[in-house]
Amino acid sequence: MTTDPGPGTSANRMLIVVRHAKSDWDIPVPDRDRPLAARGRRQAPASGRWLAAHGIQPSLALVSPATRARQTWDLVAAELAGKVRVAVVEAAYTFDGGDLWEVVNAAPAVDSLALVSHNPAVEDLIEALTGTWVRMPTSALAVVDLPPGPLRAGAARLRYAGRPADA
Repeated sequence: MTTDPGPGTSANRMLIVVRHAKSDWDIPVPDRDRPLAARGRRQAPASGRWLAAHGIQPSLALVSPATRARQTWDLVAAELAGKVRVAVVEAAYTFDGGDLWEVVNAAPAVDSLALVSHNPAVEDLIEALTGTWVRMPTSALAVVDLPPGPLRAGAARLRYAGRPADA
């Protein structure tokens, strides 16, 4: 689903929600330590290229501490023109959209915030913010305009959702 992927306005804050890329289930490690699979390492940079091509540059990235999420962000960020401040946030390692709501709500005030996390939490968060459910397969991203002020259910606008590697 594509609407208007261009840069946000100064009145709105932009949230870029990234689902981690495909992880490698063949490696016998705890869930938190599972790395990216070869497919994930190929797909994740496409999300960064898509953001760069649409002039979207996050000021801050909040990243789950899971290995696959951190590796995904590193591959996305490598495609961006500028440096992005990164914070690994324990609460972003969740499968609950309400937890992600709290992560975004507690984030520092920046014009453009990236959040790298897990499903079904990312789908739940996007639906809670926009009132629209979108499918978020691995390596997918969604661009959401957040209105000024505190988060309100259904008050945000979904501008883009999809997996750039599929384009």
